[in-house]
Amino acid sequence: MIRSFLTVSTGTLASRLLGFARDAMIAALLGTGAVADAFLVAFQLVNVVRRLLTEGALNAALVPAWLRVREAEGSEAATAFAGRVLGTVSAALIGTTLLIGLSMPFVIAVLAPGFSGQPTLRLAVDDARLMLPYLAFAGPVTVLMALMNAQGRFALPAFSPLLFNIALIAVMAALFGWRLEANAAAPAIAASVGISGLLQLSVLLLRRGTGHVATPLRVSFDGEMRGFFGKAIPGMIASSGPQTLVVAGAIIASSEPSAVSWLYFANRLIELPLGIVGVAMGTVMVPALARALRGGDRNAVTEAESRGLELAVGLALPAMLGLIVLREPIVRMLFQHGLFSASDTGSTAQALIWLALGLPAHVLVKSLSPAFFARDDTATPLLATLKGLAVAIVLALVLGRLFGAGGIAASIAAGAWSSALSLIRRGAATFGFSIDDAARRRLPRIVAAAIGMGALLWLKASFVLPLAANAPGIAQAALLLVLIAGAMMIYGLLLLLLGVIGWTAAWRAIRPRVIPKPASDLRE
Repeated sequence: MIRSFLTVSTGTLASRLLGFARDAMIAALLGTGAVADAFLVAFQLVNVVRRLLTEGALNAALVPAWLRVREAEGSEAATAFAGRVLGTVSAALIGTTLLIGLSMPFVIAVLAPGFSGQPTLRLAVDDARLMLPYLAFAGPVTVLMALMNAQGRFALPAFSPLLFNIALIAVMAALFGWRLEANAAAPAIAASVGISGLLQLSVLLLRRGTGHVATPLRVSFDGEMRGFFGKAIPGMIASSGPQTLVVAGAIIASSEPSAVSWLYFANRLIELPLGIVGVAMGTVMVPALARALRGGDRNAVTEAESRGLELAVGLALPAMLGLIVLREPIVRMLFQHGLFSASDTGSTAQALIWLALGLPAHVLVKSLSPAFFARDDTATPLLATLKGLAVAIVLALVLGRLFGAGGIAASIAAGAWSSALSLIRRGAATFGFSIDDAARRRLPRIVAAAIGMGALLWLKASFVLPLAANAPGIAQAALLLVLIAGAMMIYGLLLLLLGVIGWTAAWRAIRPRVIPKPASDLRE
């Protein structure tokens, strides 16, 4: 499981880093004014649907169903089942794309009520319509990725999303050369979103053998498909919790100038650790838990849940502390270029503090939900997500008026913790989370190591960063990278000293498996 986790998290890390480059270029080209707000509202609409589908949501529903059909009826029936899912999802998303395109003014008015009666509304509608073709490609991409994950082939699904960012970065690099104004650059960037979806689908289809995992291709709404989608759609909504909370925050923030942009760029920094840990854990744990539950292997269930919780806490907690301590220099290094001002950096960093406090909760939701999905229970994570969304909206309406974007960010964090606590209580009351003795021993030590790392990082940053306040930008960026690398080394050393990890166990967990040859091959 750890080897598969590293594969998925490495692909996600690469995609997130390219995403930072993409967003830095968007910030430089568009700034944080009306054009940027309009573009980012449209982009969030497409991005939420993209992540709703591709980042483990449909995977959580399709993998257990596909494994169940294969075990009960054989590989041929599983392939036919996959073909019906692929055809039906593709047809449904094409129809949905056309419907959304026709009703886009209403959709944007709902997503950004503060745009009503302003030119920003027209800009957002035009940008969103240019991006919509991506959704038609997202359906088959999602199904093919989930089928490959079910077969234990994690590498290509993990790395294919890089094409989304590569296409946008290539277009924006050309726009820098042409020196276009923001209102001309935004439509060009929006149009490139659909091209990125076509590239990703092409790569998956060109992979040898991928096109044969879902044949024949059919559109079907029979009883089996209705049952599948009856579980898949709640699971997809439940898995979109972080994106749904941010969209709700953006709706409320749309009445405050530049607040949508500040929240978007702050949330982008949260998505790096959330993607590496949360998405990877959700993608890898669903197949692992589903196989263990199907086989009645209680020890395997306990092992998967224990290691998953350790990885979630061990990676999310230090990420939260690091983002809080280094919030302003990180935002400055990544985004303060072109039309993105120093004032925007301060406002984005302020929102980042509160969003970072919700990061462990988001990761817990991503790590706990597979325990329900593997048991074919998508209703409980859905209810937890809806409860968190309600908490976030109520608090945002109050705190947003009092504290602006920072108050809305705090509301998003509170909603995430509400969802996480709901899942913990429900899981403990129904099937009980299985945590082994090793996890009970390691988890307090992991928390202590993270707190120690955060304290030492704060001391170093408080002393070093003021000395470099007037240094050139490249020197400040180098110093920030040194601080981050030093914090990672300190954290690793504390984990070793506290006995959480050891070199031998770590190498045994990540080294490639050596599969022995059959005896007939040895005789030859």
